[in-house]
Amino acid sequence: MEATNTNIKPRKKPFKISVFPIVNGILFVIICLVILIPIWKVLVDSFDLTTGYGMKLWPDNFGLEGYQTVLTNPSLVTPLKNSVITTVCGTLLGLTLSTLGAYVLIQWDMPGRGLFAGLLMFTMIFSGGMIPSYIVMRNLGLTNTLLGVILLPAINVYNLVLMRNFFEGIPTSLFESATLDGCTPFKIFYKIVLPLSKAALASIGLMFAVSYWNDYTNYKLYITKANLYNFQMKLRSMMMGSNLPTAIGSATENTVQNAAVIVAILPFMILYPFLQKYFVKGINIGAVKE
Repeated sequence: MEATNTNIKPRKKPFKISVFPIVNGILFVIICLVILIPIWKVLVDSFDLTTGYGMKLWPDNFGLEGYQTVLTNPSLVTPLKNSVITTVCGTLLGLTLSTLGAYVLIQWDMPGRGLFAGLLMFTMIFSGGMIPSYIVMRNLGLTNTLLGVILLPAINVYNLVLMRNFFEGIPTSLFESATLDGCTPFKIFYKIVLPLSKAALASIGLMFAVSYWNDYTNYKLYITKANLYNFQMKLRSMMMGSNLPTAIGSATENTVQNAAVIVAILPFMILYPFLQKYFVKGINIGAVKE
């Protein structure tokens, strides 16, 4: 028998350049620059005490008077407080309604469960319209009150459906074992369902918070008193050049405007990195059914 040659080296695979990752990387860099360059310009101008336009890498005259104006001027502090109050209260109320409503809709033995689910889904497609909604809000005495702009966005059927889909993914054996141990439905809710729903609570809570913080339409429709405006309403009036606050020190109107924009976007720029993993996980579990 002939001896086999063990010194034969395996053939090297020819080097191939994949075009897709390169194109994908270039597009990603371009999109990042398109997003980051305007934000960087606003950030630089918020620290620049000189009146000027155009792109700058660094402020010519650095100062914090723009932010001091935003955080101390009563005409800006009051709308900022209104935004914080409505965002915190509205997010908590929206999560409460969404979780309780979703928990009710997964009670398979509840009479009329399908009818209630159908009625809720119907409101996602059809609504009464702007004028009927305003008439209802006025007749209920919810115009020109912060309670009105808190209650209206809290009833969000889309978030309720996402939460219901997430709850349906919890194994039924957990509910059965808890029932055999003597747990009431409400005890099952806060002892089992809520602890297992951290991802969904974080993602839906973030969506509620963003909608409340950036709310403009409801304030425009249902609020006419200037002392009840939120920060977005005040920011728009500043950008339109009306009702500009008195700047502190050497700050210019342009400095104060850009500082107000940074204050408006800063809270969620800080929150998103910490909640991103919960946000992605919650949306995937709540929206995709196997």
